Amino acid sequence: MAAKNFKETTVYKKAFSLAMNIFEISKAFLKEEKYSLTDQMRRSSRSVCANMAEAYRKRLYPAHFVSKISDCDAENSETGVWLDFALSCQYITEEIYQKLNLRNEEIGKMLHHMINNPEKY
Repeated sequence: MAAKNFKETTVYKKAFSLAMNIFEISKAFLKEEKYSLTDQMRRSSRSVCANMAEAYRKRLYPAHFVSKISDCDAENSETGVWLDFALSCQYITEEIYQKLNLRNEEIGKMLHHMINNPEKY
């Protein structure tokens, strides 16, 4: 049975948790990164959750629902790129990167399931 509220979905819970972890970790980034890497990383990770809220309001219209979930997927993919930059700039360790990236990929797989099976949501 589909969740009645987007906040009840596993993917939302995982995306929200990842966004909050990114927020905490990015507090230690250089001040010079405030308007670039830090803000972009926070914004894209939070957008997954915000787009999920919008998508759930459009479930009666499968094409609109899939479109919004696709937006979630795009934002999640962008977050993955920012994680790559954070690692390359040595703002996070390889261990932290691997943990965050694994979670990011898991969220992506869940979003792909939603895109391919909108009737289940």
